[in-house]
Amino acid sequence: MIRILLIDDHTLFRSGVKALLQRQPDFEVVGEASDGLEGVKLVEQVEADVVLLDVDMPSMNGHEALAQIRETHPDLAVLMLTVSEDCETLSECLKLGARGYLLKKIDQDFLLRSIRSAYNGDSVISPQMMTKFVSRLADPDAGKTRPAGGQDPSVLTRRERQTLAWLARGVSNKEIARALDLAESTVKVHVQSILRKLNLSSRVQAAIYAIEHKIDKEL
Repeated sequence: MIRILLIDDHTLFRSGVKALLQRQPDFEVVGEASDGLEGVKLVEQVEADVVLLDVDMPSMNGHEALAQIRETHPDLAVLMLTVSEDCETLSECLKLGARGYLLKKIDQDFLLRSIRSAYNGDSVISPQMMTKFVSRLADPDAGKTRPAGGQDPSVLTRRERQTLAWLARGVSNKEIARALDLAESTVKVHVQSILRKLNLSSRVQAAIYAIEHKIDKEL
């Protein structure tokens, strides 16, 4: 079971997400909080694997809550779930250690996949935000925030390029394996090879690289 903690000040939204999660056989909602301060306290009281954390909340905002949660529970997967489409907010959350950044307007399937991916150690960003973030990275003034990786994509094999294209869609290794008719273990090897060859440190950086080099268009 993936144990999930919800931290969001909108009661109706939180209730809807809780109802969705509780219908999944592998999910368990272990707690709810209506603001960041309450959420930080609740993290100390319950055993959670994934935290869904809003950004704009009273008492303590999502940034502050994220920083405190990461300080005391560095291995806990925190997914920001927000209406904010601001790239600065996204960048700040990633710097603070968020495992992902999801917009509240994403579809249910993407949310469920993202939680499972975060639980398995992967990073996820809403496709809309990924596109905006890449556009921001393309701005010379934003050079300091550009992810690592200056290798030419020609260093990748055909299968690695295909895998990278799927990574840009934010899907899991299992879904990539199904799409490419490969073993999940083989996909994992491809992902590790991609990160090593391109000098990248995460799936998020790989997805950004794929979009910047238009590899995502090859599907």
